[in-house]
Amino acid sequence: MDEGSGRMSDSWRSMRAADLGRAIGAKEIDPVALTETFLAAAEAHPEAGRIYVDLTPERARAEAEAAAARARLGTRRHLLDGVPISWKDLYEVAGTRAQAGSAMLDDRPFAEADCPVLARATAAGMVCLGKTHMSELAFSGLGVNPVTATSPNPNDGDWAPGGSSSGAASSVAFGLAAAGIGSDTGGSVRIPSAWQNLTGLKTTLGLIPVEGSVPLSAAFDTVGPLCRSVEDAAEITAIMAGTAAPDLAGASLQGKRILVDEATMHDNAEDAPVAAFEAGLAKLEAAGAEITRETIPEFAAVLPLSGTLVAGEAWATWGKVIEARGDRMFHQIRNRTMGGAAFSAADYLRAWTALRTLRESYLARVSAYDAVAAPTAPILPPSVSRLLSDDAYYERINLMALRNTRIGNLLGVSALTLPLEAPGCGLMLMARPFAEGALCRLGKAAEDALAG
Repeated sequence: MDEGSGRMSDSWRSMRAADLGRAIGAKEIDPVALTETFLAAAEAHPEAGRIYVDLTPERARAEAEAAAARARLGTRRHLLDGVPISWKDLYEVAGTRAQAGSAMLDDRPFAEADCPVLARATAAGMVCLGKTHMSELAFSGLGVNPVTATSPNPNDGDWAPGGSSSGAASSVAFGLAAAGIGSDTGGSVRIPSAWQNLTGLKTTLGLIPVEGSVPLSAAFDTVGPLCRSVEDAAEITAIMAGTAAPDLAGASLQGKRILVDEATMHDNAEDAPVAAFEAGLAKLEAAGAEITRETIPEFAAVLPLSGTLVAGEAWATWGKVIEARGDRMFHQIRNRTMGGAAFSAADYLRAWTALRTLRESYLARVSAYDAVAAPTAPILPPSVSRLLSDDAYYERINLMALRNTRIGNLLGVSALTLPLEAPGCGLMLMARPFAEGALCRLGKAAEDALAG
């Protein structure tokens, strides 16, 4: 409720999380009214069933009441105390079942406790609205899930939402949450963020705990926010990591060195995302960034390792379950996961040896730069109807959608996607491992330049 007018405001649903937090601190927004606004919108929205798996209204209201009391007493725990967010359905939320978008897991027990990352968010005062739909087992960049639900894309009714954190993105894009928490193993935060005009941060493996979440590939699974601004991403990430948020004041592109790959990241890319990227890059350069273009050979060399490492781990995790209950799966996800059975332990170990060498050479190559930039996805969101009717198209487009983002996962870096003016297009900045703070400062300056 707006204390000055006594009315709940739909305008809150399009505000940045940090701005909502500041308004709560200034007593301009009541956390209870804010939460009721989001819950009412989610309950009434015609697409809500394709976005949320479960709403948790009783929990949300209790958390909002506690946040409101702290706001009245001046004992708020964090800037985002009282701000409502959504959680991808692979995180354990007490009293709900984490099914990871799969009917194969419909007998999974209800969680007795929150996963650690949700516990941290709750301790900071953030309000849990519920759990969102996703690609099955988080093993697709498209977000198409005929088993549970395919979340909508606000740009076009037939555009894929991006995955695997599809509902997390849609909950924010449709104004049904102030931010969403997703996961990123090969691009699952960045692709839906780009395709739904949002900001998304892929964190470094180990920065944020993944315990209490349904795994896909333990060596690459990471936690990350999907939101409306770099500040939101930085503040939420700090909460989940248990660290201090970076100071974004005075962030500038002046003298920042950005490297652009001329080869792999642009190979066979569609014209629209490349044109949007180049237009965005020109704005960064006009704001003082120094742009260098060259071929980065590690990008092409690292991609063939993805199947052995990620699919191999996915099969090791889910193979026995799929052999018993795989008939309940979306066949595209089942087939992709089963492909991991082709790799031996020797294949896996050799791939890791090669990957460690490539990581070292890549970090040495880019050591003089503040970031590497690329189109987040080399393609626009594809047609859901065609993806569901043409198997060969699905397989080709899924790999293409993930092509640029999964390079960052394989190389173990931090990465941020920023929305561009053209709908469904994003600009990705990749920085060193555990450099999320510096990346967010660079990203804030880039965000400001892109808005100019």
